[in-house]
Amino acid sequence: MQSAVMKPALALYTTLFLVFLYAPFAILAILSFQTGPEGGPQFPIIEWSSYWYQHLFGLAPPSRVAPLPIGESLFRSMTLAFMTMIVSTVLGVMSAQAFRSRFKGSGIVFYLIVLGMMVPGVLVGLGMALVANFFGIDRHWWSTAFVLHVVYTFPFAFLVMLAIFNRFDKSVEEASWSLGVSPARTFRKVTFPLIFPGVLSAMLFAFTLSYDEFSRTLFASGRDLTLPLAIYGTFAVEIHPNVFAFGVLTTLFSFALLGVYAILMSLSVRRARRIAIQEE
Repeated sequence: MQSAVMKPALALYTTLFLVFLYAPFAILAILSFQTGPEGGPQFPIIEWSSYWYQHLFGLAPPSRVAPLPIGESLFRSMTLAFMTMIVSTVLGVMSAQAFRSRFKGSGIVFYLIVLGMMVPGVLVGLGMALVANFFGIDRHWWSTAFVLHVVYTFPFAFLVMLAIFNRFDKSVEEASWSLGVSPARTFRKVTFPLIFPGVLSAMLFAFTLSYDEFSRTLFASGRDLTLPLAIYGTFAVEIHPNVFAFGVLTTLFSFALLGVYAILMSLSVRRARRIAIQEE
């Protein structure tokens, strides 16, 4: 009886959660197809048009709505996210590897790492700005903002890899060592292929968190704006439909990243299974 009640309740809860999660995107997509060149959201749609998508790429006739500054800011955000992804993932793998063995002060080090994701971004960004001003350091997206992004995303990569290593069968490495293979070669040929799905997850976490980061970047990026800051500056006074169109394209880009992640994950899982079968 209890199971018969719980299943419909859980199904209803899941449905409502998905509606709550994706309803804003659906509304965003609908509003992005209103006609131009006048700005401002209107609902219901009087006339459907792809004007605002053309406006994003400079293909539409001039209007009172200025184009979004997505050129250089998009390049900065993508570059910053890529740099953060590489550094945070490498640090996460190395730190999780170190925590596979007990060492003195491991508890303190663990909480110091996790602290980076717990401290509010406004406080960290403001603190970085004050420290930079005190020492006369110029703030840039590739220096001070980059450091804050790594501090913020590194704990996520670390926790992902820590979970992966907690389920890792160490006997596979011991078998390789017993055959005279060096630890470095064992990690490269045996360990890394098996933990590669976790590495992909850590990379995805670091990239998406850095790409969308606002509060920490606001205080640490200096004059050069990243994409979230540039978009925020355009609709601080009035929201135009070109922002909706760009939001749809950004969301589709995120879904594309998830698709690539799923493909790479399936390939890595198949490879890990082949390695396990060969070892057996």
